Amino acid sequence: MPTTPAPSANSASNGTAEAIMLELVDENGTTIGTEEKLTAHQPPGQLHRAFSVFLFDERGRLLLQRRALGKYHSPGVWSNTCCGHPYPGEAPFAAAARRTYEELGVSPSLLAEAGTVRYNHPDPASGLVEQEFNHLFVGMVQDLPRPDPEEIGETAFVTADELVERHAESPFSAWFMTVLDTARPAIRELTGPSAGW
Repeated sequence: MPTTPAPSANSASNGTAEAIMLELVDENGTTIGTEEKLTAHQPPGQLHRAFSVFLFDERGRLLLQRRALGKYHSPGVWSNTCCGHPYPGEAPFAAAARRTYEELGVSPSLLAEAGTVRYNHPDPASGLVEQEFNHLFVGMVQDLPRPDPEEIGETAFVTADELVERHAESPFSAWFMTVLDTARPAIRELTGPSAGW
């Protein structure tokens, strides 16, 4: 299983932090307002729009990321290729492509919608709650990732069988299996039956 460590160097911060706003939604995914990111994740959590990306190489292997240890939510755990939140008014597809490039330094060569899923996953370690209406995307990647070390500790391309082994041995994000299982029909269509997804 090839693993790519994140480079150690990163751009310096100017010391100011701008509030990141999320789009709050109802149970149908209709926008009903905005909220600051950390506030939206405080228990019991406010339902907000999110996205999750699953990218595969030409051999049908899934690109995983291990979240950086410095992240305030679910640090150091493995998860899908990329996940995040659109800016208020930003299309989920555009947000997924943007964050994939920002976090991994790659642009998908193909990206397609794979449905939506609504879930409520508390994170026991941080005490935060993921109440999300999540837009799922699957696609292909041809370039090697160049992960941003502020976001990603390492990456790995895994087969379906290797994912089962890794999931049994390593911690994964609370939402990972929920989004993977929902995206599986689109993943199978993308990778073909021989990939085993």
